Amino acid sequence: MPDIIHTDKASTPLGAYPHARKVGNLLFLSGIGPRNPKDNSIPGLELDKDGNILKYDIEAECHSVFANIKAVLEASGSSWDKIIDVTVFLTNMKKDFPVYNKIYAAYFTSVQACRTTVEVKSMPTPIAIELKVIATIEP
Repeated sequence: MPDIIHTDKASTPLGAYPHARKVGNLLFLSGIGPRNPKDNSIPGLELDKDGNILKYDIEAECHSVFANIKAVLEASGSSWDKIIDVTVFLTNMKKDFPVYNKIYAAYFTSVQACRTTVEVKSMPTPIAIELKVIATIEP
């Protein structure tokens, strides 16, 4: 089905959903995190033997999630400059927002997408950031 997008260049979805879906000239991306598409690792993450987070690197996760978003956009026939709306989920707003906001500004200065940033208690995997994106695409 041409309106359903899957790519091996972004982290694998954790369930029965696509990376993105085309509807008219809009592209809706599923929530995408920073997991590495090659080995499913999370950049900068260290877990203890019980799977508890010892430390994480929000800067590394930001760069990785943006790379995953870019890969899905390109696989869909869209591009970074066509992003129109972003919802960002952080697991530690107080600690991570300043670093995330600085990195976000570097990626989005010329894009000027609408943005909402919220804090959530946790994610399905031990990631600190996830993005939900809407972009335009040529029909």
